[in-house]
Amino acid sequence: MAAGPHRVGVLVFDGMKLLDLSGPAEVFSEANRFGADYRLSIVSADGSPVSSSIGMRVLADTAAQAAAAYDTLVVVGGDALPDSPVDPALGAAAKALAHRAGRVASVCTGAFVLGAAGLLEGRRATTHWQHTDALARRCPATRVEPDALFVKDGATYTSAGVTAGIDLALALLEEDHGPALARRVARSLVVYMQRAGGQSQFSASLQGPAPRTPALRLVQEAVQGDPTADHGLEALAARVRVSPRHLTRMFRTELDTTPAKYVELVRFDLAKALLDAGHNATEAATRSGFSSYESLRRAFARHLGVSPIRYQQRFATTARES
Repeated sequence: MAAGPHRVGVLVFDGMKLLDLSGPAEVFSEANRFGADYRLSIVSADGSPVSSSIGMRVLADTAAQAAAAYDTLVVVGGDALPDSPVDPALGAAAKALAHRAGRVASVCTGAFVLGAAGLLEGRRATTHWQHTDALARRCPATRVEPDALFVKDGATYTSAGVTAGIDLALALLEEDHGPALARRVARSLVVYMQRAGGQSQFSASLQGPAPRTPALRLVQEAVQGDPTADHGLEALAARVRVSPRHLTRMFRTELDTTPAKYVELVRFDLAKALLDAGHNATEAATRSGFSSYESLRRAFARHLGVSPIRYQQRFATTARES
């Protein structure tokens, strides 16, 4: 357990998405039931109540100028942010709060607020998949990753659409208190600790903390950035200038897997996402980097025990089979 209380400030504004606030807040609140000590504070730019996107009023505990220094600052999103300039007062509030915070996180389109505050300059970031192009245009000095469920760059975290705020909050909880407590909270809330696939199930997600070894991080970025490229053991080892044997040893030590199994998992997640998005199995195999449908079928058999076609039929709807 991390020592002492952990102060979490959530920056809200008129038009905010209520789930962007309530999702992470429930994760932290549930963690407190199991021994954590998160202290949540709602902050608005001037301390006034705000109205959410569904019309529900949210009371602020404090104004940004009077707020304490937070261990974690969470900036929620809102529907208007991708299409309209960020209110200067909101951007200034985010900037002031962020400079006093231990780490900064945004949920969904809250990334546009971080961008307006200059907090994403030179960083990697993501947002809701529908608005990643808009964020890239708004923040040209930011490397926007449209397929990630959430992105960590230093002490700055950005997450994808709405419910990805829960995924991000669980990741922050795991950083603070370890995987056992995060897993317990996920089970209590009946959510996945790590969802397979990326946001809206369109791509491979950022899963777990980044490896300690820089070479492994470079390999992960290369594979996730272009799963269809040549990622054989020799090619990956040459990319980071180590021997194939040494690269295999690093994968075993840090990730408890092999380079080949890791590459397959990334491709498998992407293929699954493509099937979820409506592509047929042959297209999913080609676009995710598998050499053939048969190799994709074998991967599905290993990971899920069903064929790609059966998977697509089973998960094409949320309706339960009778």
